Amino acid sequence: MSKYKVLLAGESWVSTSTHIKGFDQFATATYHTGADELLAALKGGPLDVRFMPSHEAQAQFPQSLEAMQEYDAIVLSDIGANTLLLHPDTWLKSKPTPNRLRLLRDYVREGGALLMYGGYYSFQGINGGARYHKTPIEEILPVSCLPVDDRVEVPESFRPVVSGRADHPILAGIGTEWPALLGFNEVVVKDGADVLATVSTDYGSLPLLVAGTYGKGRTVVWTSDVGPHWLPNEFIAWNGYKALFEQQILWAIGKD
Repeated sequence: MSKYKVLLAGESWVSTSTHIKGFDQFATATYHTGADELLAALKGGPLDVRFMPSHEAQAQFPQSLEAMQEYDAIVLSDIGANTLLLHPDTWLKSKPTPNRLRLLRDYVREGGALLMYGGYYSFQGINGGARYHKTPIEEILPVSCLPVDDRVEVPESFRPVVSGRADHPILAGIGTEWPALLGFNEVVVKDGADVLATVSTDYGSLPLLVAGTYGKGRTVVWTSDVGPHWLPNEFIAWNGYKALFEQQILWAIGKD
């Protein structure tokens, strides 16, 4: 069976710590990835997913429309706009390089599929640092970004509310009882977009899962995480976890 090629960019970070023991101190660094559970769930299905961690994406993310069109879908997950805008040749050598946000807009307009998943560096992100507001990415998404820090932390958890029709290809067979989540990015739905799920009424029934179109292509946003911390282990263990994300990508590709 032929598989659909998907590029998942983002979901990696490095943490540093300083350890102080009396007079002495030392530092350590650890590398983390946030898509392990999602990649494991999608393995063996109809999607052939290439994972490109954030530190690799700065240089290796496609720099031409033709290179992007080698993928049936592109997913941006917890990766800020600066990583795609500031190729090392521009950042370190002051050389002009392609604007990959504009290229992604062209990719979708010509029939490509783009998905954005939530996180501290998705949409507008922590302290506004993701910086997708007023960019070509915001133009093609089915939602608008806030101009400020858009994180909504929900430590007590909330239950998603399925608001779209049950026969929508993204929701097919998943049911309406989803496990709880611990946070999300606040966004504003655009006219004509299809809201498939929202957060709870306690948090204003803000959008959680939204589908839309741009030009010849399709776009999907999921405003929470794909793994911890906003998405608890109970969500990963849920029998709808794989289907929820696999069906989002397949719909965006047009295989519904």
